[in-house]
Amino acid sequence: MIVNTDNLAKLRVGFNGAMKRGLGQAKPAWQRIATKVPASTKEQRYGWLGKVPNVREWLGARVVQNISESDYSIKERPWELTIGVDRDDIETDNLGIYAPLFEEMGLSAASHPDLLVFALLVAGFATNCYDGQYFFDVDHPVLAADGVTTNSVANTDGGAGNPWFLLDVSRALKPIILQERRGFGDIVARDKVTDDNVFDLNEFRYGLDARYNVGYGFWQFAWGSKQALDAAHYATARQSLLGMLGDHGRPLGVNPNLLLCGPSNEKAARDILLAERLANGSTNTYQNTAELLVVPWLV
Repeated sequence: MIVNTDNLAKLRVGFNGAMKRGLGQAKPAWQRIATKVPASTKEQRYGWLGKVPNVREWLGARVVQNISESDYSIKERPWELTIGVDRDDIETDNLGIYAPLFEEMGLSAASHPDLLVFALLVAGFATNCYDGQYFFDVDHPVLAADGVTTNSVANTDGGAGNPWFLLDVSRALKPIILQERRGFGDIVARDKVTDDNVFDLNEFRYGLDARYNVGYGFWQFAWGSKQALDAAHYATARQSLLGMLGDHGRPLGVNPNLLLCGPSNEKAARDILLAERLANGSTNTYQNTAELLVVPWLV
């Protein structure tokens, strides 16, 4: 192949097409547990996480429900993925190896939010959320019915095994936030024969870049456990979420509808949610009480 402007432009279109095929092949799972929030600044504050709005009877003047009770914010992070193509490979038409490489490029870009979202969920046992407590903790502060703060609300039962999670993903705000300023788009190329990388390294470069990050939403919509995944611990998680109260003793109406685990807990999860009968022959009362999602990003 003659290395000229026209041929390089055709090559760029082909590489971009292969990358887009990779994007289309991806089956990201992060949307199941995370809400995408667009951002226009490097750091976005989520003070409103400190207050779940509550309808009240209109008696006298309106009562403005303050949405700036917490100082929780998410800072964007930049991401990039760049592939170098040797000029000699172009001149000798040795390009067959690059099409699958650029497809993998697209697949990697599409799958990257999964890595961040599920890693953040696992990190919730030791990472603070908007109220200053770990996202999964046993002493979240909540206002009781008399207006006094109580520090005894739990969304975890501890443990030391492989983590699993019971979540309410039916709400407008899911347990995890994906804050996106700019997602991965078309390939950006440094493929002019006068570019420094071509002159110095004999290499054309093709890259993707994006700006986004992840953070925590309402801890009240998620239960995290490292206990054995069995009927007893599943019952604890389900009953705790169903009975979750907000400030002033208000029921939040949490509906735990997604059981999330890794491959190591898949059989136990299927026994709980899909089996008609228990090992002793009695009816499985938890059959179909939640949908099962098994993801490779968890152990």
